[in-house]
Amino acid sequence: MKPKRSASDKAFLAVVYATLGLLSITTLVPLLQAGTISLSPPEVVNRYGFHLFPTKLDFSGYERVFNYSVIWTSYGNTIVRTLLGTVITLILTFLGAYPLSKRSLPNRKLWTGVIVLTMFFSGGLIPSYLLIKNIGLMNSVWALVLPGAVSAFMLLIVRNFIAALPESLEESAKIDGANEIVVLFRIVLPLSLPIIATVGLYSGVGHWNAWFDSMIYIQDESKQVLQMILRRILLEGQDVASESGSGSHAAVVNSETVKMAALIVSILPILLVYPFLQKYFVKGTLMGSVKG
Repeated sequence: MKPKRSASDKAFLAVVYATLGLLSITTLVPLLQAGTISLSPPEVVNRYGFHLFPTKLDFSGYERVFNYSVIWTSYGNTIVRTLLGTVITLILTFLGAYPLSKRSLPNRKLWTGVIVLTMFFSGGLIPSYLLIKNIGLMNSVWALVLPGAVSAFMLLIVRNFIAALPESLEESAKIDGANEIVVLFRIVLPLSLPIIATVGLYSGVGHWNAWFDSMIYIQDESKQVLQMILRRILLEGQDVASESGSGSHAAVVNSETVKMAALIVSILPILLVYPFLQKYFVKGTLMGSVKG
């Protein structure tokens, strides 16, 4: 039998559920509104109010987005950046966190303190730009994935996760003749899939949504990422709509549909990937943040 909840417990749960419900509404309503505008014809958008579902379907906005070649070029650049950046981040973060999790590491507290220090202080925008320029990474994907390849926060989370694993597993493997490399890839790595999924999701979403570094380091439009093109569409609104608009009024109306269509197209991959990683994300975050 389930224990009966007290009145204070019920009140607390009611507040929690109400808060989560409000947060869900504030997240879903703008998304539904954007999807509705992207699927609505120009005459409906022109007199549009607040509706969550389209009353009449029109895919002209998506047709303009799909026929806009710059969108697909930037889509490919973003996919390359996200995959490359996530893989580099996972490799460097995991290889850096594993030795830090060992109590036998010389000056372990010193190295951890140096890493924590980078969470509060950075070189700044201008020194970072000059560094990227002087080492020849300008106008390349490496300027987007290498500067932020390792996050100090995620490195400490992974370190705490690995440190929480039972030491008896590693000891038994070493008794059987395994060295540190074998222990890392045969024992620690399979047990660390939750935290790997967590770091991968953080890194992937960060790379997918990033645009500021592309604006600074990338001069060639053919190498720009999707979010930079989306920013241009949302701010200017004429890059896509003007290609097929007939008249100034139609172009203005159609630009709103195109903006929302481009927005939906840009966030769709993340919406599809996140549900498959959510269970690992929650587990990895909780377990990696328990032990200090």
